[in-house]
Amino acid sequence: MKHFSILTLLFLPALSAMADDGKLTGNVIGTQESVDYATFGLSTTVNTREMAFDGDLNTFFASWERSYTWTGLDLGTPHVITKVGWSPRNDSQGEGRVVLGVFEGSNREDFMDALPLYIITERGTIGQLSYGDVDCSAGFRYVRYVGPSDARCNIAELEFYGHEGEGDNSHLHQLTNLPTVSIHTEDGVIPYDKETDIPGLITIISDDGTKLLSATGGTRERGNASRTFPKKPYRIKFDKKQNVLDAPAKAKKWTLINNYGDKTLMRNLLAFELSRRMGMSYTPFGAPVDVLLNGEYKGCYQLCDQIEVNPGRVEITEMTPEDTSGDALTGGYFIEVDAYASEELSWFNSNKGNPVTIKSPDDEDIVDAQYEYIKNYFNKMETQWRNLLDLNTFLRHFLVGELSGNTDTYWSTYMYKERGDDKIYTGPVWDFDLAFENDTRTYPINSRTDYIYRTVGSCAGNMRTFVNNIVINDMTARQQLLAIWDEVRQGGLTEENLVAFIDNMEQTLQASQQLNFLRWPIMNEYVHQNPRLWGSYSAEVQNVRRFIKERLVWMDNKLGYTYVPTAIQPTPKAKSQEPTAIYDLSGRLMPGGALPKGVYIVRQGTASRKVTLGQ
Repeated sequence: MKHFSILTLLFLPALSAMADDGKLTGNVIGTQESVDYATFGLSTTVNTREMAFDGDLNTFFASWERSYTWTGLDLGTPHVITKVGWSPRNDSQGEGRVVLGVFEGSNREDFMDALPLYIITERGTIGQLSYGDVDCSAGFRYVRYVGPSDARCNIAELEFYGHEGEGDNSHLHQLTNLPTVSIHTEDGVIPYDKETDIPGLITIISDDGTKLLSATGGTRERGNASRTFPKKPYRIKFDKKQNVLDAPAKAKKWTLINNYGDKTLMRNLLAFELSRRMGMSYTPFGAPVDVLLNGEYKGCYQLCDQIEVNPGRVEITEMTPEDTSGDALTGGYFIEVDAYASEELSWFNSNKGNPVTIKSPDDEDIVDAQYEYIKNYFNKMETQWRNLLDLNTFLRHFLVGELSGNTDTYWSTYMYKERGDDKIYTGPVWDFDLAFENDTRTYPINSRTDYIYRTVGSCAGNMRTFVNNIVINDMTARQQLLAIWDEVRQGGLTEENLVAFIDNMEQTLQASQQLNFLRWPIMNEYVHQNPRLWGSYSAEVQNVRRFIKERLVWMDNKLGYTYVPTAIQPTPKAKSQEPTAIYDLSGRLMPGGALPKGVYIVRQGTASRKVTLGQ
């Protein structure tokens, strides 16, 4: 019996291809400059694009440039494509050079509006054609094959099958079960820095191919350390605000997180789940997606909110340059305690030595009065944090960082202040690629007896001292921290729920991760700060699963807390003659007499309830 991998099954030929669709012909188009392997020189007469359509399996097209090169056909009129065929170049590397080759269809000669038709997931066979059925209802005048990265296209023969017709967008092709994000830039320019938006068309196909978002916008690189990786992170900015997937915000700016060093491809999404369960007022939207750039497959990414002031994101008043006095001057401000602050235009170093970037008002709009106000207010908050720092959001943010074992919780910390509100709030959470046991500098996290921020965590400026003053040295803050932990543990922050989330993400990502690690074969390489090589995707996920189970126990012990799941569940009515016992949140039996302010569990017989004293 023949056995198939999950990836192979995913891309088995669709049964819907029309049997009477013929092989299509047209004018050959594509990359003009080829390579002459006899001289290793540039050519326009040897190994040209036409060779891919000459019916000869011994000739081939090889482009001069190594990536983003292609060949295809102008069919003259739109056609619905139902099948594609390909054969690799006859040489020692030919069979592997077709893996992750992408077929696209377009109705513009420059392929700006191109949609994916098929991606090759298996090695080709020299001397024969392989075929794949296309499940896409749209009609295209122009069709092409885009070679994988660093392959010089190198294709011996291509074929397209279909029938004439405009078609429709009722069912489009997704690379896997995840949404497909396809970006095409003007003149094929590849984003190259953090400042320059490359204009183009951004397309998102989702809901099993039944939903299409296609809109103009710009793409540029983003990030700091993540920009140094071969798999680049991007920011996309639509020309007009868009509703993207099921994100709460309608916005122009979105991020594509590369997750290069995170071989589970889910750490940020798991951290967002912790944020939601921790009751943070705003948790960034994030969803795994497959990404194409100018027809080349780039990998599995996380499509996420741009962290900014916007409805559905950081919901504070957006200031204008005219807000320079009175109540208008008091907000809203969005800031980041940021180790990279000195590289930004609008930033300051606080009196306590903490570098702060002003995110909003942005660099172009902020005026001197606003800059001075938030700088002075932050300095004031550092010395008067009991009155000016919102402890609720600060402590919940702290718990997400520590539960996840995030090295960078205080390397980059977002905060905001609303107009007319004296408090500075903390959040949202962000950047967890090194969390959940993925940093050689902190591994193994659970062997340490103190919080990660106090031992080996990376802290911008003097943030370690700032946090110590709150969670270590202040009794009231420690009591509130314990009360929040009890609230979220009783509210569903359990091993069972978190493991179920991880299991679901592992299943959701299964097909996409296989493609991703074909594109980036790093599973057995140390990249970024990987502490260990686990050897497989399932083993990488199991490492996270094991960590979160152990970390919940570690956090309970560190906080002196005993998890009693029945404490807030409905219980039988107590009988007055049964004895009563009072416990603190760590499970210690309290003596009789007056109790200090705090949260307690009162038990009478089999009945139990939680009470708060002195608040």
